[in-house]
Amino acid sequence: MGDHTDLRHAMKKFTGLAVYPDDPEYDDARRVWNQAIDRRPAVIAQCGDLADVSSALYVARKLGLSLAVRSGGHSFPGHSTCDGGMVVDLRGMRQALVDPERRTMIAGPGLTWAEVADATAPSGLAAVGGHVSAVGVAGLTLGGGNGWLSRKYGLACDNVISADVLTASGRMVTASADENPDLFWAIRGGGGNFGIVIRFTYRLHPVATVYSGMAIHRAERAEEALRFLRDVNASAPDELSVAGAILTAPPEPFVPPELHGQPVVMLAAAYLGPVEEGERALAPLREFGPPAVELFQPAPFVQLQHFFDGSGISSPFHMRAHLTGELDDAAIDALVKHAIPTTSPLSAVIVLPMGGAIGRVAPDATAYRHRHARYCLEFGAAWPSPSDDPQPHRTWSDSLWEAMRPWSTGAEVNHLSDEGPDRVKAAYGDNYARLAELKRTWDPDNVFQLNQNIPPAPHKPAGRS
Repeated sequence: MGDHTDLRHAMKKFTGLAVYPDDPEYDDARRVWNQAIDRRPAVIAQCGDLADVSSALYVARKLGLSLAVRSGGHSFPGHSTCDGGMVVDLRGMRQALVDPERRTMIAGPGLTWAEVADATAPSGLAAVGGHVSAVGVAGLTLGGGNGWLSRKYGLACDNVISADVLTASGRMVTASADENPDLFWAIRGGGGNFGIVIRFTYRLHPVATVYSGMAIHRAERAEEALRFLRDVNASAPDELSVAGAILTAPPEPFVPPELHGQPVVMLAAAYLGPVEEGERALAPLREFGPPAVELFQPAPFVQLQHFFDGSGISSPFHMRAHLTGELDDAAIDALVKHAIPTTSPLSAVIVLPMGGAIGRVAPDATAYRHRHARYCLEFGAAWPSPSDDPQPHRTWSDSLWEAMRPWSTGAEVNHLSDEGPDRVKAAYGDNYARLAELKRTWDPDNVFQLNQNIPPAPHKPAGRS
């Protein structure tokens, strides 16, 4: 670490807005989505353009400050902030340029998927983003990025045409299939290990109106509902995506009063195609049960992208997750047994489908390795207040993770907590060695280490091949 007494002097050359601990806006500026994370950086460098980011990086390296890069601030383990170092805050970089003819979008790293969806909707186009619109584009994309469009069009990282990257040395480069293809390979799933992305260029897809919605079933039918979800997804076309969740029913007007505050299972689905085809494809979900609540209808895709905004509300949070293959009956039984009851009405188990176009990309074509996965199981423990004892909620999530280990086929970095280097290696599998070599090329001093870190591979002794 450098001498922090030199910080304010060095930051005089910073061209953005520097926020320090004694500034009135500091507490708001340092707050991240996961309220269980309470860290106090020495300075928050709020950036509006490349010059801001470059000068912030220069100061951090000059003073030896630990460096956290923040876009959406939704990192589950809090990697978008730090204690005593510098946060490079990219939220001011919200460029959103849609080219309807080329079906592309230039996106700044400070955008959320809500803003991307809102920007593309007037053209009848959409980008592959996440399921929750409040998440930032940069973190989700760099770690992979599974969303409503992924079974049809691949992960978010598969739809990056190019990225402009500020490297650890302070050099600005373009990563694409034609320029720096090794870096392009690495940033598509390799997280924030290789530089700060200043600008993404995404491929867009014609998606306007989709037949979508959800059904809610009582908890006693959870096993049956999840088996139904599995069977539908097993033969579903790429256009159909059916997700599941075990959660506490909210006190919303569309939920019967007797279910308010009770455990339920939800089936949410979307069909990316003609509305009449979608209505036929989703008819089994409307008829199964019948459900206690059924809300399927044609809607603009932008509305679907905002559908789960309520689940993105900031609270203390602890995430565990597995990638799995097909879920057999024993897996579903174990999942339900350990999920119900939850320790908090804010906690949930999410069953996200994969497959389709995701699985047709070769495992070594991008840094994102586990293309064979059929589901991502998320065990999200959330509780109302940072002052609450977190241990019961963390134990609930950890116990679920342990119970489902027999069915795990891997991990992905976007859903890891601070679980150690072995879990990071598990997320990359056979791609890890190549990533470590590229880390040595692009960030040999491991400047970008506040992430699911890939340390640089050691230099080979002289005289050996």
